[in-house]
Amino acid sequence: MSKTVLNQAEEKMNKSVEAFSRELSTIRAGRANPSLLDKVQVEYYGAITPLNQLATISVPEGRMLLITPFDKTSIQNIEKGIQKADLGLSPNNDGNVIRISIPALTDERRKELIKIIGRYAEEAKVAVRNIRRDSNDELKKLQKDGEMTEDDLKRSQEEVQKLTDKTIKTVDEYAKNKEAEVKEV
Repeated sequence: MSKTVLNQAEEKMNKSVEAFSRELSTIRAGRANPSLLDKVQVEYYGAITPLNQLATISVPEGRMLLITPFDKTSIQNIEKGIQKADLGLSPNNDGNVIRISIPALTDERRKELIKIIGRYAEEAKVAVRNIRRDSNDELKKLQKDGEMTEDDLKRSQEEVQKLTDKTIKTVDEYAKNKEAEVKEV
């Protein structure tokens, strides 16, 4: 029974790390990356649609994104969607494709991004700790119901703690790597 609780905890913690990783991928580190536009939503024939379903996004140069719409009539809406996303990017539309030059980061913006990374990391750690708390509560309930001994409870709680420590270490590594990427000139 405790194995089920541990497996559920591990699965939830992994999902928290994945969500954190996705959040990090949307942070612009001075290099062009198609994932910068993952959150861009475009109004297309009355429906809000993710940009990546309306166009291909490529990186022809280190600091440029090239957006090629599948339907050329949607190019104005794509441009509006990018501007509405408030990513600090300026799209240039030539009628067929949209080019976005990624400006170099200023020191001020780098510091801002590092704070944002820290905030995302803290949110991920809190989520992991909440999962630990919920798992420990479940284990205590099992012990109270007589489905596990006191020793099994201690052992299982130690396993949950090890899992928590490992997951938080992973979050810290991701954050450290992203901070290094942002600091890179």
